[in-house]
Amino acid sequence: MTPKRGPSRPGWYPRMVPLLDVLLINAAFTLGYLLRYQVQLFRDVDPVNFVPYSAYGWLQVGYTAMLVLTLGVEGAWTWRRGASWLDEVYTVINGTTTGMAVTLVLIFGIRPLAFSRLLFLYVSVLTVMFLSAHRLIRRIVQARRRRRGIGVDRVLIVGAGEIGMAVMRTLVARPDLGYQLVGYVEPDPTQAGDTIGPFRKLGELDALPEMLVAEAVDEVIITLPANHRQRIQKIIRQCQQAAVRPRIVPDFYQLSLNQVDMDLLAGIPLIGVRELSLGHGARAVKRAIDVVGAVVGLIVFAPVMAIVALAIRLESPGPVLFRQERLGEDEHPFRVVKFRSMRQGAEKELSALMDRNEADGPLFKMRDDPRLTSVGRWIRRTSLDELPQFVNVLRGELSLVGPRPPLASEVALYETWQRKRLAIKPGVTGLWQVSGRSDLTFDEMCLLDIYYIENWSLWLDLRIILRTIPQFLMSRGAY
Repeated sequence: MTPKRGPSRPGWYPRMVPLLDVLLINAAFTLGYLLRYQVQLFRDVDPVNFVPYSAYGWLQVGYTAMLVLTLGVEGAWTWRRGASWLDEVYTVINGTTTGMAVTLVLIFGIRPLAFSRLLFLYVSVLTVMFLSAHRLIRRIVQARRRRRGIGVDRVLIVGAGEIGMAVMRTLVARPDLGYQLVGYVEPDPTQAGDTIGPFRKLGELDALPEMLVAEAVDEVIITLPANHRQRIQKIIRQCQQAAVRPRIVPDFYQLSLNQVDMDLLAGIPLIGVRELSLGHGARAVKRAIDVVGAVVGLIVFAPVMAIVALAIRLESPGPVLFRQERLGEDEHPFRVVKFRSMRQGAEKELSALMDRNEADGPLFKMRDDPRLTSVGRWIRRTSLDELPQFVNVLRGELSLVGPRPPLASEVALYETWQRKRLAIKPGVTGLWQVSGRSDLTFDEMCLLDIYYIENWSLWLDLRIILRTIPQFLMSRGAY
């Protein structure tokens, strides 16, 4: 059965955003008046200077009209896929402050003593708060709809080289973009197999027109090298004939797009190449946050760690802590510390359980591992077994956020592209943990880790840490 094509353009709601914003602007003005003249927030109103709400009517209309103009100029109602909520808040702040400044100049030039200046402060702050909250609620609702497959664009990637892999990593890490990758096509059979993580190869490039119809594709992202010029032009024509949007990702000599550094020399574009790792400044900031976070974590969770340690000691013989050699940044070995969750000698029993492995790739995972103790099963489910890793963070062997630290036996089975996840220090939590943990395939985990390395920022680390808390509480994908 042919899949149902989803909307390839924003629906009716984006067209209603300006109207809803106008209502919120007026609500902010009304509430600002009440705070100033009724609640008399921060400063009392002299009865002599009291101004009735009706006197502000024409000013409210003028302020609303001015904000419609300035917000429109700032692009507050332009649909931009991939823009963050902070980007939208920044646009709202710029539009509101500009509109209010122009309004003040005009109003106080006409009637300088008639209106309360404190009122305009209240109205400006409330306007920013209301419009920002509107956009946040819209994003939450939109994210939930997209998780159910509503309002997403079905995408096909042509080319599974380094650039195509970068696009796949982004689509795995950013479901909020509203793209559903139906699969990929690679004309070079040596470039990729039948699957890459959760994505499958749909067939040969010659059958592209039939694929566009059969898979109800809304958009084709072309990531072929620049020397495939004629082939790219043919793909574009086929997309246009099928009413499908073609998009081309620039080819910078098959470099990862996040390794490309653009600069200008008196108007001349310069393309540089940077290493796939964090710079010295970013490392210093990240390390400072790691030290502070680890100290705070050890202090806050000290009572919990004491209870877990006591429970392990009482339930089964053996040490409370389990130490295992893992590989860190650039494959440097270190010993990770965790609470022991299995009976003694569990590692020697692994070979007998390999036929019951539920994970793909080099990983070993079992939902009902018979080696787990009762306490161990509980601390695994809640991830309390990882609390001692704050010690590894203080030693500089782990970071609070980063890729999962692998075993040497796992790394020996890595493909070349998967080794990129070892470019930075591993972490206690990571993008893979807040995106599904054990429910993810190994390739998906690698795609997420490499995306994290390529797109690291303090804001991304903060988002991952905040998302880790509910993941642990809900025990999603942990076993």
